[in-house]
Amino acid sequence: MFTGIISHLGKVKKIENKTLTFSAGRSFCKKIKKGVSVAVNGVCLTTVTKSQNSFSVEVMPETLRRTTLGNLKKGDLVNLELSLLATGRFEGHIVQGHVDGQATVVNIIKEGNSYLFKFRVGKSLTRYFVEKGSVAVNGISLTVIEAKNNFFTVGIIPYTWENTTFKNLKVGDKVNIEVDILAKYLEKLTIAKNA
Repeated sequence: MFTGIISHLGKVKKIENKTLTFSAGRSFCKKIKKGVSVAVNGVCLTTVTKSQNSFSVEVMPETLRRTTLGNLKKGDLVNLELSLLATGRFEGHIVQGHVDGQATVVNIIKEGNSYLFKFRVGKSLTRYFVEKGSVAVNGISLTVIEAKNNFFTVGIIPYTWENTTFKNLKVGDKVNIEVDILAKYLEKLTIAKNA
């Protein structure tokens, strides 16, 4: 499990078949070992190899279909988060690293000290969005500002802008979306109760 609080940025070092290798700081790589979970742009992946300043993961076809990982190129920056330790602080929201789908950036507006991002997303996912609810965008825990029929908006504070890949996003770019797991469970329980 993750919290959506990005601790490091990594860079795509190599793409070979279904194996992705990322360079990352020594402080990040020191904390991981073979077989542990790492969230890369919000996707929970298993580390298969590691060195002092890089690590590799394998991705299966389902992951490539559902996420933006298949669009990565050598040199691209990615958001990284280690899985939450039982003794760790819970600071964002419950993020599983199980991406529900993709959204497209349709607008970026500078607003005071922040940036307002508008994302277009399929109606099958928008039913899980509520104003002031939680969403993970490329693994980042964010608060929904506005939720409508086929889009939602979030605000990015200066710290998040500087320390995540948000500063590199452009209109038309696709991002990974994980909706709030609590909303999905609530929906399932409600449907089961009314069946």
